[in-house]
Amino acid sequence: MGWLSLKVLLVGVSFSGFFYPLVDFGIRGKKMGQKPNIVIILADDMGWGDLGANWAETKDTPNLDKMASEGMRFVDFHAAASTCSPSRASLLTGRLGLRNGVTHNFAVTSVGGLPLNETTLAEVLRQAGYVTGMIGKWHLGHHGSYHPNFRGFDYYFGIPYSHDMGCTDTPGYNHPPCPPCPLDAGSSRSLERDCYTEVALPLYENLNIVEQPVNLSSLAEKYAEKAAQFIQQASTSGRPFLLYLGLAHMHVPLPEIQPSVNPGSQTPYRAALREMDHLVGQIKDKVDHTAKENTFLWFTGDNGPWAQKCELAGSMGPFTGLWQTHQGGSPAKQTTWEGGHRVPALAYWPGRVPGNVTSPALLSVLDIFPTAVALAGASLPQHRHFDGLDVSEVLLGRSQRGHRVLFHPNSGAAGAFGDLQTVRLEQYKAFYITGGARACDGSIGFEQHHPFPLIFNLQDDAAEGRPLPRRGAAYQAVLPQVKKALEAVLQDIANDNTSRADYTQDPSVMPCCNPYQIACRCQTS
Repeated sequence: MGWLSLKVLLVGVSFSGFFYPLVDFGIRGKKMGQKPNIVIILADDMGWGDLGANWAETKDTPNLDKMASEGMRFVDFHAAASTCSPSRASLLTGRLGLRNGVTHNFAVTSVGGLPLNETTLAEVLRQAGYVTGMIGKWHLGHHGSYHPNFRGFDYYFGIPYSHDMGCTDTPGYNHPPCPPCPLDAGSSRSLERDCYTEVALPLYENLNIVEQPVNLSSLAEKYAEKAAQFIQQASTSGRPFLLYLGLAHMHVPLPEIQPSVNPGSQTPYRAALREMDHLVGQIKDKVDHTAKENTFLWFTGDNGPWAQKCELAGSMGPFTGLWQTHQGGSPAKQTTWEGGHRVPALAYWPGRVPGNVTSPALLSVLDIFPTAVALAGASLPQHRHFDGLDVSEVLLGRSQRGHRVLFHPNSGAAGAFGDLQTVRLEQYKAFYITGGARACDGSIGFEQHHPFPLIFNLQDDAAEGRPLPRRGAAYQAVLPQVKKALEAVLQDIANDNTSRADYTQDPSVMPCCNPYQIACRCQTS
């Protein structure tokens, strides 16, 4: 641990619990011109149909709906993967998991994280003069140099992985619920459990654990408070800022909302959705009152709903994956069906992004990296290829051209992690391997290989229920294009500078504020 202590000393302790004192907020920033501030808000496990502006059955997102009316809504926007770590790695690198090395989730006991030779958006923008902050769920490695403070973020406040990956005294709603932390030291450690009952969920501020176990009931309020502080102090500094906010919502366990906020007619999911919407509204209000004219805000999700959690999972809207549901299993999170990776997305920048516009462009979380770099006037890292596009012309209302082709990697439902087994070509979608994740009823759709892929026309069949007839003219016209696109990207990846993530595990790397207590409990005071 000596090397880590040295890095802590070099970086410095946090100033008033906020910025590192070595960050320069002086005249240099004020001379840099009007580079836009960039705020990226990433919801967790939120369904496309959870956004009221997308789906008329939903009325629980008034703040997000207002943002949609004042900005741009994207109806064909996709996560780069349909589970947590790979999606986040692609957001911060603009590269698919086969390039950046992150193909599945990291664990509480993970030694590694996002490979250190991958360049993050925060690192690029910090080099361009930005103050950088990350609040919320990280899930790209917490041990040693994989911590956010060593991946380009000047400030970090949040949890190192999903909030079901550790025990808490406020477990909230889950299916099944995680038990609260043990009060004694009699528990034994196990690496095989789905719920890590033997280690409490930690809350970090920069390199320090400030609360363990986390109080989930007050986490949203803390995130809003820290985000507002960051926006205010960064704006006062005169330097542009990047704020990346990884929400805990709508991942289970869902917080227990007070009765005044959650009337009896509301389900726990709807109450939590309203709480998330309120949190986003607070962030937007702070932006509007602090740096409205020069702040670009991008809201989206990391993947589709976790259908296994039944009534605690969100809505896929019309993207129900009927072909898969007839085979068994869920077509949502972890899968390459539309319900697994088509996510809500909004862009807001008054005076720059046109208001009350719905864009049909085919876009991806992969596009956030190159677009933000372009808006900041920075340069993409050299000697590597990117899967995302600079879509600033789409955002500014000057184009509707997004991707012609997108590749959806397996994220745990069927096949090998990270493999590009599903190809989106304009309105067509081809599956070489199908399979479902665990559904609410416990069923899992078995893995099926399709040498001649299933091809759906999403324009006519959003529910993915009727594959095109193999001998039909449409199928025969699309198939050669799909094969060519897939062969081209696989060859490109083979010739690229790719990374390999370290997925080894060791119980000694579990974050603990007090290693002498099994539950690792500590107090903030």
